[in-house]
Amino acid sequence: MMDYDQVLSPRVQAIAPSGIRKFFDLLENMDTDDAISLGVGEPDFVTPWHIRDAGVYALEKGFTKYTSNAGLADLRREIAKYLFRRFELQYDPMKQMIVTVGGSEGIDIAVRAIVSEGDEVIVPVPSFVCYGPIVQLAGGVPVYVETRAENEFRLTADELRAAITPRTKLLILPFPNNPTGAILERADLEALAEVLRDTNIMVLSDEIYAELTYGGHHVSIANIPDMYDRTLVVNGFSKAYAMTGWRLGYVCGPQPIIKQMLKIHQYAIMCAPTTSQYAAVEAMRDGDNDIAMMCRDYDYRRRFLLDKLRGAGLECFEPRGAFYMFPSIKSTGMTSADFCARFLTEEHVAAIPGNAFGPGGEGFVRMCYASSLANLAEAMERLERFLKRL
Repeated sequence: MMDYDQVLSPRVQAIAPSGIRKFFDLLENMDTDDAISLGVGEPDFVTPWHIRDAGVYALEKGFTKYTSNAGLADLRREIAKYLFRRFELQYDPMKQMIVTVGGSEGIDIAVRAIVSEGDEVIVPVPSFVCYGPIVQLAGGVPVYVETRAENEFRLTADELRAAITPRTKLLILPFPNNPTGAILERADLEALAEVLRDTNIMVLSDEIYAELTYGGHHVSIANIPDMYDRTLVVNGFSKAYAMTGWRLGYVCGPQPIIKQMLKIHQYAIMCAPTTSQYAAVEAMRDGDNDIAMMCRDYDYRRRFLLDKLRGAGLECFEPRGAFYMFPSIKSTGMTSADFCARFLTEEHVAAIPGNAFGPGGEGFVRMCYASSLANLAEAMERLERFLKRL
């Protein structure tokens, strides 16, 4: 009889499963037709037709072979044009860029290229569930810094300074933020840059929600003086272009680091999906109007949901990025997990407990407004009913 505890890596066994998936599984197993999910962090839009058409055309023409490890040259050139056009970021598409299997792979290979055994990586929380486990798999130590609702869940210079030790190797900067919807403005980034300027700490800036910024424009920390040479920018197509299932992202940064990341990518992945890359060329060339349309729609839902949550008696700061609300449920006296479990069981609405996103998330729940207005309205009616019973 095999003893799998002896076979499996202790490092992998020590990692907890995603706290998000539990509620998806509960929702799937419910025997009801009226369930509403505010849990999935995925656009409810279908990929725009002209982008799908480019993918179909690539298949019809037989463009089904491997691409360059770093990605199609045409795609990398279009990404470079896009980043300069939209965010004033300038990268050499042949030396400073890798096309990856989603932004997730980009985060993984960046961490593996930088982090050695025992290195510390600062991770502001609440934040997406992948950062800490990826750091642990690389042998690093995640150092969680709890951001606070009274600061609109922004990472402050004082919080960053207090977390830095001689072993700090990397800062992960996940803004606009999942799950809170928080953003960092230029002044926030300049303050963080002042803390980092005389160190040898790298920054991994996860900007997958950059296009979903409301009431202003996204600013990358790579735009801040002295930060360009110490920043890796991760972005992709999933959120801005509603291309989650195409599994395509990219990383840009200093050539010496990109060169080492490419080695990991070569051996682990080979190249990103070819059909997806041809579709992405079209997205980069002619997708700005799609972004504007979806962003306007999300913004309307954002304001609608914020008004309903506050009207129901829940405290909620106004998120200005991504497509999430992160209301406080502390007034109910329940834990985040208990609140979400009962809300799902009694009202058939799925939300995600805040503690799934790390320390500092307890007492909050994540609600995604990438859902139809009708679903959001119905979910809020059920929430009011649920809260009145409590």
